[in-house]
Amino acid sequence: MADVRREQWNDAAIRVNQIGFSTGLSKAFSSQVVSGNFEVIDADTNECVLVGTTSPASEDEAAGVRVSLGRLDGLDTPGRYRIRMKNGVESPIFAIAERPYQAVKLALLRNFYFQRCGMELEERYAGPWKHAACHLDHGIIHGDDPSIRRRTAGGWHDAGDYGKYIVAAAKAVADLMLAYEAYPAAFQESVNIPESGNGVPDILNETRYELEWMLLLQREDGAVYHKITTYEFPGLHVMPEDDAAALVFSPVSFTAAGTFAASMAMAARVFAPFDEPFAADCREAAERAWQWMENTESFERVSFRNPRDVKTGEYGDQNVIDEHYWAAAELYRLTGDRTYLIKAEKLVQSGGFPLCELGWRDVGGYGTIALLYALRDAGDRTAMELRERLTEQWIMRADELLDLSKRNGFGVSLIQDQYKWGSNMIVMNNGMHLLIAAELMKDSDIRQQYLEAAAQQWHYLLGCNVLGICYITGYGYNSVMHPHHRPSIADSVPQPVPGIVAGGPNLGLNDTAAAALLIGRAPMACYIDHEDSYSTNENTIYWNSPAVYVAAALDCLNR
Repeated sequence: MADVRREQWNDAAIRVNQIGFSTGLSKAFSSQVVSGNFEVIDADTNECVLVGTTSPASEDEAAGVRVSLGRLDGLDTPGRYRIRMKNGVESPIFAIAERPYQAVKLALLRNFYFQRCGMELEERYAGPWKHAACHLDHGIIHGDDPSIRRRTAGGWHDAGDYGKYIVAAAKAVADLMLAYEAYPAAFQESVNIPESGNGVPDILNETRYELEWMLLLQREDGAVYHKITTYEFPGLHVMPEDDAAALVFSPVSFTAAGTFAASMAMAARVFAPFDEPFAADCREAAERAWQWMENTESFERVSFRNPRDVKTGEYGDQNVIDEHYWAAAELYRLTGDRTYLIKAEKLVQSGGFPLCELGWRDVGGYGTIALLYALRDAGDRTAMELRERLTEQWIMRADELLDLSKRNGFGVSLIQDQYKWGSNMIVMNNGMHLLIAAELMKDSDIRQQYLEAAAQQWHYLLGCNVLGICYITGYGYNSVMHPHHRPSIADSVPQPVPGIVAGGPNLGLNDTAAAALLIGRAPMACYIDHEDSYSTNENTIYWNSPAVYVAAALDCLNR
């Protein structure tokens, strides 16, 4: 079902972050039909508290409109406000507060609980979105003796379907662990999950639920099964506990082993202060996966391909060098063993992959982050030169993103062909990149510009975009209502599960709903809030995870 409110909001002139703005941080809005003078009105007193002028209007090809950007940085008093343009057009009311993003940050994190597989979601934790335990059967191994069955229950459903995939899981847990390490103060509150109150931050409690499932997919020789799914996707109106089709482990893959080794090495480091035995298990699993990778012949290091009778998500990847790099970097950061550093440096020198990407397919950025931190106090020349090279690459990319953000009327850092499947992940990945660049350049004047650009990516996600839609369910005055998410469709609850990040605009129009309803739209407008539009309106764990990172940063920077 599509939401008729979309067209009404498309006529509005002013786009803002619908949750509001934080004191002390960058504040900006976009005007789509007029530029020039504006004033900000206190919504409670009706007094003008700020006057300003937008940038000159310019054509935004990706958005298909003329747009100008206005800044509100002179306004820092908590309250409720609206913007009035010179032609009398007004924005909806928005807030300025000390911690406006606290609730949405927790909702983004809490959404991983709603994705849990293999356990009952009880009403005291899940509210009206409760449901029975699901996918408790053991699964067979594709191509092996069908009488041999392995445990499958646990972890998170990957997306709007019920499959579970290692390469997707690895990105998601990596983002969450990085968020915790960078902003621990942002994760002091309870998320109200079954483990809350056990002395471990809930972001790590939730991450561990996925990690324990990932451990189930490691074979005795160290190899890792690529995924566990049914043979085909279930229907849209099937609740997880009603999905009773046979479960099958797809074959092992090099990319699964690499991302598994890397994320387990991260877990061994992050969980050591809380649970040394679990951390030791993660380290042992990471090292076994690494050894399997090292013993794998080069001709076997190929992209995963679905078996013919398995029709679920493939998560194939033609380039497997970056997974090898990430694993080497994380194992070096964990152990200090220079064997791993030598391997990582050799892979960097090969130039066979991008060093700064943070996707599920291109994971080189995670290896770079690991080395940037591991080599902070490097004493030998070779290690120092490697860190300098990686820092230069990271900052060069951050400058590109900063320039894109400054030149865009909505402050977003996408180029036109990046409005593709999962474009909102790219926006949040870019936000992560800019925030890490700000940390690397914390003693430089450019740090503040990186922070402001990161905030602009967040504003885009929460409503400062051509459609005026907040892409997080349950938040904002015009948020996603009909995600391609089976539990949200199949349950009897009118509201979707909260805290979902929708995939966002996709000029590829890769599903029938998008192809029928979005033809001729500008790239940024190629989104529809329709349950059938899996290519624009589905969720994934690895779209939520970078959003958690960005939300945590912006929630924490004032504290």
